[in-house]
Amino acid sequence: MAPSPATSLLQQAAGGGPLLLRQLFDAATGTFTYLLADVTSGEGVLIDPVFEQHARDLALIQELGIDLMASIDTHAHADHVTGSWLMHEATGCAIGLAAAARAENVTLPLHHGDRVRFGVRGLEVRSTPGHTDGCLSYVLDDQSMAFTGDALLVRGCGRCDFQQGNAHTLWRSITEQLFSLPDSCLLYPGHDYTGRTVTSVAEEKAFNARLGGAATERDFVGHMESMKLPHPNKIAEALPGNLRSGKPREASPATAASWAPLQRSYAGLPELPPAWVADHRGALTILDVRSREEAEGPDGRIGGSLLIPLPELEDRLGDIPVDRPVVVVCHSGSRSALATQQLLKAGRSQVANLRGGLAGWQAKGYPIAHAAAEPPSA
Repeated sequence: MAPSPATSLLQQAAGGGPLLLRQLFDAATGTFTYLLADVTSGEGVLIDPVFEQHARDLALIQELGIDLMASIDTHAHADHVTGSWLMHEATGCAIGLAAAARAENVTLPLHHGDRVRFGVRGLEVRSTPGHTDGCLSYVLDDQSMAFTGDALLVRGCGRCDFQQGNAHTLWRSITEQLFSLPDSCLLYPGHDYTGRTVTSVAEEKAFNARLGGAATERDFVGHMESMKLPHPNKIAEALPGNLRSGKPREASPATAASWAPLQRSYAGLPELPPAWVADHRGALTILDVRSREEAEGPDGRIGGSLLIPLPELEDRLGDIPVDRPVVVVCHSGSRSALATQQLLKAGRSQVANLRGGLAGWQAKGYPIAHAAAEPPSA
């Protein structure tokens, strides 16, 4: 049986291998989010999502056709709010967190020794307290990689001076649960602030300044207890939010984005599907940014669309009505993507790209007008 298009794309995105791994980054908090997927089944898991990056993460999951099984956190973070509740609302995935955190809205309370499964793959849950008492690390089934949250960082580790932290406990967690993994096991941290993205057990055993080399527990505890660090900037917001699994206290107020069911592409572009645009054409300005020759040629156009070729757009912004939202179209969605960005930059908030362009519109069976029947407005 031939693979489905979604499976084929996922396999290619995984470099032809059986497992996809994506490391995503939130610059504001130095947080890494990880997406893993089993290529054969298309099932995946998300680790440590960030609330503000939900649209980005969801777009990647949807574009790759991943069936998200769980959104799991390594601990109740003090520097950012998790995106797990938002991901659960969007995909129906489980919300996973240490049972010890006693957070609300968790549907997958995790304990040491549990398995988080996605397709034929799985993550072993290892309890690694010390930074917080609910810290978990997730070890891939073949022990080729582990996701250590804040327990073990690249050449460092999580702090132990608040939120049930304990340096003696963290020493045992790292040396017994993480340094017991194969030396070749790659370690993916929850944070980094200087661009270090991955390390290995062998490296941290040798070079971690706090507990590597010949360091003893006494050395480690002395180091950790002498650190003088300010509390995270967002702790007052993050901790309560994470004890709700990222669920907002109240619904967000209506915004300009509520004019349509916008979806963000992984590139960050607001898009709308042809079906919604077709149903709401009378309330929209359809802006065609192809050349006049294209609009009047055999490809045709969407009836009633406003033609402003992309090279003219900057000088003709005043020609676009301001009393209705704008949906931008070209042949494939490429030039219209640039036009959408230009309009947003110019201050037009109710703007979206037509997903798939005119080719996608026509492929869905929606009508196309031709120049002989109706000349394009310009």
